[in-house]
Amino acid sequence: MPDPTRAVLRSAVPPARRLALAVLLGVASAASSVALLACSAWLIARAAEQPPVLYLSLAVVGVRAFALGRAVFRYLERLVGHDASFRQLAAIRAGVYGRMLPLAPDGLASSRRGDLLTRFVDDVDELQNVALRAVQPLVSAVLVLALAIAGVALLAPGSALAVLACLAAGIGLTLLVQRAAAVRAERTLAPLRGELQAAVVEHVQALDVLVAFDAAEAGRRRIDAIGARLARATRARAAATGAASALTAAIGGFAVAASLMAAAPLLEGGRIDGPTFAVLCLLPLAIAEVAGAIPLATSALRLARASAARVANAVPAAVPAEIPVPPAEPAVPPAVEPSPAIELRGIRAWWPEATGDHAAGDGARHRPTSDSAGAAASDPRPAALDDLDLTIAPGERVLVRGGSGAGKTTLAHVLVRFLAYEGSYRLGGVEASDLEPAAVRRIVGLVEQRPWLFDEDVRQNLLFARDTATDADLLDVLARVGLREWVEERGGLDARVGERGALVSGGQAQRIALARAMLADFPVLVLDEPTASVDPARADALLRDLADAAGRTGRTVVLISHTGAPDGLVDRTVTLDAGAVIGALRSGT
Repeated sequence: MPDPTRAVLRSAVPPARRLALAVLLGVASAASSVALLACSAWLIARAAEQPPVLYLSLAVVGVRAFALGRAVFRYLERLVGHDASFRQLAAIRAGVYGRMLPLAPDGLASSRRGDLLTRFVDDVDELQNVALRAVQPLVSAVLVLALAIAGVALLAPGSALAVLACLAAGIGLTLLVQRAAAVRAERTLAPLRGELQAAVVEHVQALDVLVAFDAAEAGRRRIDAIGARLARATRARAAATGAASALTAAIGGFAVAASLMAAAPLLEGGRIDGPTFAVLCLLPLAIAEVAGAIPLATSALRLARASAARVANAVPAAVPAEIPVPPAEPAVPPAVEPSPAIELRGIRAWWPEATGDHAAGDGARHRPTSDSAGAAASDPRPAALDDLDLTIAPGERVLVRGGSGAGKTTLAHVLVRFLAYEGSYRLGGVEASDLEPAAVRRIVGLVEQRPWLFDEDVRQNLLFARDTATDADLLDVLARVGLREWVEERGGLDARVGERGALVSGGQAQRIALARAMLADFPVLVLDEPTASVDPARADALLRDLADAAGRTGRTVVLISHTGAPDGLVDRTVTLDAGAVIGALRSGT
């Protein structure tokens, strides 16, 4: 099986055409730096001999050209290299998002939001260094070093061998020292960043509860401890980088001494002149500076490898057994006017198991029989829904009630195909597992217990459901859920709702979510515990408003509530316990 980490690293490397241009520009920049020092050394030494200016003019032009060329080529290399790398990052990030979509939301329930965000943003960003700080500098350095050593060999083969020996020994020693000092820190930096982000997000989201139970200080100490570990790892890597730079400078000094000793006999024998000797003495400094990119490239690659592993494992490599997968040959969606009948027979369903870092074997466990043909055995865990039978007629209003853990939310997630199932779930006469999950979600809409409101204005939160809606359409649907006057009092559709609806009440959040669902025009609407965040004194009024607004156009409404519903609001009440229907009562009987 291919190594997923290696695959992510390969995907971070730009195509050969773009990479080759960046490498060539890097070679030109580094070669200009080496040539600048060589030309400057020759010019200074030759000028000391006071020849006619005509003999120095070419060197003077060379110094200017190489100085300008170094800066220009460096700028172009950065421009081309970053453009190529950022294109790869966009593709990688889109790929991670594409892998997340089939799992959302229930397949990602065990993922820590802060850590997942760090993988999606920071770890993907770190992959730009695969090309920018590893591949490009390494290839450019090797090519320039080969050219530089070859150039020295033309002047003095002994000096070339001496410089090459110093470089080989020095680079090898630098890599060993760097690996011993920083390899552990480099491998833990990315996980620690994710752990810190997750801890901060969890602390902020639960701050009210932590303060209420006097546990906020313990949470802050935990964050401080993680931050201290991250700081230690960062310092260790910085110290290793500093040591590598110091050793690079030392390599340059030793290479100068070795080249001087090898070239001195040639000078004394008259085989080279003074300016050439000056070049042989100073050129190793520029060569050593180019060679210093090699240890830094290996360090950047190790850090990028750690981030690549986290990106590769950001979501399960295979869809968990409890999450539906699209069929190989999807069926044609049923007619939905006015709304389709729903028939559930022998339904069993499970929630995905919580995992740590997602492994590739998640999909090896049994998948419910309705979602993959030929499955042989059932999941050994207790089912959240167990042999549930339920029929809902078109346009019917059904209340589903039951205690905590009875299976109410599981039923809602099966209806919208967030969870896979065993048994038969027919929607308008078509088996739901034969349809694309997205096709089911265009028919069956869910207003969740804690609806997600974006940190935008009311308009954007509604347009999310239908982006072609006009302001008049939005105000009309807000009027139908009893929010038009409230919105107008707050300044109209531009009123902000805050992060996750922090600036609105629980009941208002439910009404906005219902308005959004009605804009999407779902033929079947599932309301999951709509009064969970509402004052009990106002719960019945809110339930009546929501159910009346949702069912006014003849759509089917499934109301899930553990508190019941006002008299006359629903056509039938279904009671669940332990994942099965234990009672059904039609209103008025």
